[in-house]
Amino acid sequence: MFELPKLNYPNSALSPIMSEQTLDLHHGKHHQTYITNLNNFIKGSEYEKLTLEDIIKKSSTEKKLGIFNNASQHWNHNLFWRCMKPNGGGNVPSKLENKIKQDFGSVKKFREEFINAGIAQFGSGWCWLSLKEDKLVVTKSPNAENPIIHNMKPILGCDVWEHSYYLDYKNKRPVYLENFFDKLINWEFVESLL
Repeated sequence: MFELPKLNYPNSALSPIMSEQTLDLHHGKHHQTYITNLNNFIKGSEYEKLTLEDIIKKSSTEKKLGIFNNASQHWNHNLFWRCMKPNGGGNVPSKLENKIKQDFGSVKKFREEFINAGIAQFGSGWCWLSLKEDKLVVTKSPNAENPIIHNMKPILGCDVWEHSYYLDYKNKRPVYLENFFDKLINWEFVESLL
């Protein structure tokens, strides 16, 4: 059975960029609901013994949308929480910075692509930085979709479902994405996934 992960910081620690109220609802209610649903869907099935990644791949292939959506959202949020830290953002560590420059030209260009991917995602979804073979790529995905099913390794994800920003930013998704990038990202964690 899957469980809600503990955050590495108090619910108030990302404020004012992400308010305590948003984190309470997002982590404690939305993420918990995905886990509860996933556990109910897989109970007593062949999926129960699989890893989360294998559940995502298998349910995607077999078009088991209830399982896929909840498993993928659980995985996505596990990454999302670790991609943030209090007083985050700032300088990108050298190994990751060099890789970003190699694959995007500059950190500024990467920032622009990442934020634009989040803005351009119509409706609910995610924007990602992933390894595709040995190259860093920025993508966006609808709803619960995850780059894992496209044979990529996500190393940074930003949730652009309205529940992740609406209390704090209303309809200003671009401002939320800029603040996420500039003031919340835990670059050391992202680099550790390279």
